[in-house]
Amino acid sequence: TDVSMTPMGEGIGAQLPRTKNLFVIVLITFVIGVLITIAEPDLQVLAEQVPSIPNAMLIWTVAIGVGLFFVVAVLRTVFKIRLSVLLIVFYLVVLALSFFVPNEFVPVAFDSGGVASGPMTSTFLLPLTMGACTALGGNVVTDAFGVVALVALAPLIAIQIMGLVYEHKLKKTSRTQEHILEDTIIELEDEEV
Repeated sequence: TDVSMTPMGEGIGAQLPRTKNLFVIVLITFVIGVLITIAEPDLQVLAEQVPSIPNAMLIWTVAIGVGLFFVVAVLRTVFKIRLSVLLIVFYLVVLALSFFVPNEFVPVAFDSGGVASGPMTSTFLLPLTMGACTALGGNVVTDAFGVVALVALAPLIAIQIMGLVYEHKLKKTSRTQEHILEDTIIELEDEEV
């Protein structure tokens, strides 16, 4: 990794701020976050272990979440936002979501947080953030620190949001089926009269 991933991450990170276009930085950061997460071997293993969620859905949900949170991590470096504020806010969101999602999604979300910050992510995204921080003239220790913590939070929120969507669709489907059943019963009663 010291020969390939780390120098590549630092090089990309050093070039990103030179674009001076925030949209390009956000887009490239998001795409890199998604691709690195999809390549994470631990996530592939976890997806195989969760039979209640289709593998591709779990992987893409985590990957998109990591991509978004990697954007947040890089923007934190660019705009010098305090890590403690972001961690407190996002952990409060995680805690709040855990009260509303179906129970089977909470442990999967927390397991996903651990695997999303695995060897691929840590060895590429952290050097990328360090390279961006150095190019911007920031302090690597205070400004680049925390990217892995934010990336580990991404699946917790993404999987729980997926759980909320799942629960909403399940309720909507059951209401539709109840209406169909009621309409069928009413039609049968009308025909008997």
